[in-house]
Amino acid sequence: MIKRTVTPGASSSRLVYSTDAGRICPDCRQPVASCVCGGQVTAPASPTDGIVRLSHETKGRKGKGVTLIKGLGLDADAMALLAKQLKASCGSGGTVKDGVIEIQGDHRDVVTTALVKQGRSVKRSGG
Repeated sequence: MIKRTVTPGASSSRLVYSTDAGRICPDCRQPVASCVCGGQVTAPASPTDGIVRLSHETKGRKGKGVTLIKGLGLDADAMALLAKQLKASCGSGGTVKDGVIEIQGDHRDVVTTALVKQGRSVKRSGG
């Protein structure tokens, strides 16, 4: 049996997302679309050191490899546009998940040259 101890008046958990309403404002605890306090709920910016890291991963993908591009530090729209350009240059599919661009297959060489042409500092990480 798990026993949870909570001090009176303090809540140890708070609702941040609901499948019915979406994001919840942390201040007024209303859906962001109908927030009454005017608080801004923004996604935290991904910390970056100016170096784009490329890696190849197969874990959890039934042996299929993907090229991961991390550390870009772009907003969602710019990340989607860059992913579209990189997928077109690789001739492959892919997606953007949690600030990481995933391109199907091992395209580290093609992605490296494309990002260096854009003036980015690129480093290979992992095996």
